[in-house]
Amino acid sequence: MPPAPEASAAGRGTAARTPAPRRFNRKRRRMYALGGILLLVAVAVALVLGAFRDNLLFFYSPSDIQAKQVEPGTRLRVGGLVEAGSVIRGPGTNVAFTVSDGAKTLVIHYDGLLPDLFREGQGIVAEGRLEPDGTVTAEQVLAKHDETYMPPEVVDAMKRTGTWHGEGTPEGSHQKLLKTGSGDPS
Repeated sequence: MPPAPEASAAGRGTAARTPAPRRFNRKRRRMYALGGILLLVAVAVALVLGAFRDNLLFFYSPSDIQAKQVEPGTRLRVGGLVEAGSVIRGPGTNVAFTVSDGAKTLVIHYDGLLPDLFREGQGIVAEGRLEPDGTVTAEQVLAKHDETYMPPEVVDAMKRTGTWHGEGTPEGSHQKLLKTGSGDPS
């Protein structure tokens, strides 16, 4: 005997109301995959930018450090002329000296071998950390490499303070070498 029409309609109605299990179609899977890839790329970019920020060294002159109120502990590069009579050698390889941009001065402490060309009155660039007492503890000291060269950052800082009395461009002898094409900068 066939089922009653009411019973079969009720049976179908119940089955029609039950939701079918959700299946991911291709379009939805692609969207989730694309979203996951974009999320991974965003995380990678954030990590790379964070690493750059930690390794970034800004150049400052002694005047810039005081004017911009640089926070203690900041890694930086500072440059200027080593003041005459300011080099104090301590035990071992410890040395302290004063750097000037013509307007302000800054004491730098360094523990290591100084470059052969390091002298009073010459331009240097020191890389290190600013201490709470306003001095810099240098990890590396770079000195000029010939008689007329001065680091461009130092020249720019001295020009800003109005103490640059050199001639020509900050590159000095490099520009002369390019113009003459010879090994003699004069």
